[in-house]
Amino acid sequence: MNQTLTIRIPDELKKELEEISKIEQKPVSDLVRDSLRRYVALRRFRQLRNMVLPFAEAQGILTDEDVFKLIS
Repeated sequence: MNQTLTIRIPDELKKELEEISKIEQKPVSDLVRDSLRRYVALRRFRQLRNMVLPFAEAQGILTDEDVFKLIS
């Protein structure tokens, strides 16, 4: 089910969204919805990373290279 959410944004931000909307040929609502999805996904990722980080550090996994070595 879709819900309606009303927000207030500065005029300048609205103008920028409208410009992007024209360039990408997407409705402003799609742009905002996609941006919110990305924000929520990134926030979830950061929460998970913060939970796992102490365990990884305890195993000596400190960099992306360490991860790649383990999975290669």
